[in-house]
Amino acid sequence: MTIKERKEREREEMRSLILTAASEIMKKEGIDSLSIRKIATRIEYSPAIIYHYFQDKDDIVNHLMQEGYQRIVDALASVPPSSDRPEERLKELTRNYIGAALQMSDEYMAVQLNNAPAVLEYTAWLFKGASNKKAALQILYLYLKEIFRNKGMDDTSIELTAQVMATATFGLVVKLIVENNIPEEQRTALIEHHIKCIVDGMILGKPLSN
Repeated sequence: MTIKERKEREREEMRSLILTAASEIMKKEGIDSLSIRKIATRIEYSPAIIYHYFQDKDDIVNHLMQEGYQRIVDALASVPPSSDRPEERLKELTRNYIGAALQMSDEYMAVQLNNAPAVLEYTAWLFKGASNKKAALQILYLYLKEIFRNKGMDDTSIELTAQVMATATFGLVVKLIVENNIPEEQRTALIEHHIKCIVDGMILGKPLSN
């Protein structure tokens, strides 16, 4: 390993150490409580060292948001569809999103319930045109567009449907995280019935029979 390669590895290790510490603080105390001084105390370095790797707190938050958002997008895109039917792929997409969110529950809550502009840059999905700018919502939008193809629904209505569906799923995820003592059988039943209500009921207009 060359001196340049070793220095680059050491730099990446320090950046990772800083981001890990920041993520732990954020999960426990919230983004608003995050500070350069707290990060420095946790990693046992001076605040000046952190400024050598990141511009400021917002720069650190920005990196954390990118990583968290990318994990959600990867969860939606990485699992190959088990069916050629778009409605079945939509169910799988929703199931994958809920699973990914629950696996990162502390981070999900800290981020999604924060209204700081730097955070909303990544988490907002209710504005007009969001399906063109937010990768996760775009995946949902494209599935819906395939389902509604030849049914006379315009793009604006499809985007609104995607936004409403995403918001309903967000609500379920938050409640599952807050009510974390729900038995696994009930949790699974809620998730599956939510998916049935959204896709079979709201999207396809089918009766919700067992």
